[in-house]
Amino acid sequence: MKSIAAIVLLLVAIAAGTWSDRAQIRAPISVGGYRVLAADFHVHSTFPGAALLGPWDLVLEARRQGIEAFALTPHNQIVSAKIGRWFARLVGGPTVIVGEEVRRLRYHLIAAGIEARIAPTAPAAEAIAEVHRQGGAAIAAHPIAEFWPAYSGAALAQLDGAEVMHPRAFFEPRVRLELQQFLRRGGMTAIGSSDYHGIGALGLPRTYVFATDASEAAILDAVRAGRTVVYGVYGEAYGDSKLIRLAAADGRLPIRNLDDRRDRMLAVISRLTGIFALLAATSAVYAGAATEPTA
Repeated sequence: MKSIAAIVLLLVAIAAGTWSDRAQIRAPISVGGYRVLAADFHVHSTFPGAALLGPWDLVLEARRQGIEAFALTPHNQIVSAKIGRWFARLVGGPTVIVGEEVRRLRYHLIAAGIEARIAPTAPAAEAIAEVHRQGGAAIAAHPIAEFWPAYSGAALAQLDGAEVMHPRAFFEPRVRLELQQFLRRGGMTAIGSSDYHGIGALGLPRTYVFATDASEAAILDAVRAGRTVVYGVYGEAYGDSKLIRLAAADGRLPIRNLDDRRDRMLAVISRLTGIFALLAATSAVYAGAATEPTA
């Protein structure tokens, strides 16, 4: 009986996990004459790096999460980002932007759209200038108050964007407020990023980019031009006011930074039934061993 229960539970776990893990394919959305892309500008990978998924896995995970473009931003290097871009082109998307999270004690900076590593030794203004020299976009990564002094003067004036939504904003009101205050310092494009390391959800939160097409160049141009919309914890919108109104009138962009609740529940069911199947199988094995006659 326990063996049958284990088999049934295992089949339920496989079915629920397969369904919840399916790719979120949606038709391209156009609003106001722009292609609207779901993007994440702050994603980490292994090989090497402090993350759980390799660059090839991230390409597949982004597709499952409905992310059409993302910047692969390993800490202080770009090797895995170039591998991710190569793999994405091999399998046909999503658009992978080579990037780097330039990490110093005084600031963290997302360098998106670069081809050469930016050494984490320069002041923020110099690092941003180098990003621009390479044709990329510079985004302040989770600019909480302790990083503000590094983004004064020339550095602040040169920034292309700033993360106004980050996973910490969901749980830390102080962080949420500081990210909002930094964006209000003016002149920066609103960015929502997951800072994904393999835990949580890639694209949670995300940035809606209003681009002319899905290419890396068009996405970076949109960021530099301020054509983004980001939704906050309670559905509040950040970004270009005209695009916010157009998106609201269109009604096709999810304003909540959450996965489909049914899929999340199926994923939980898959994990729990898988555990119970393992326990049932183990119990059946021990029960069988206990009833075997001894010599």
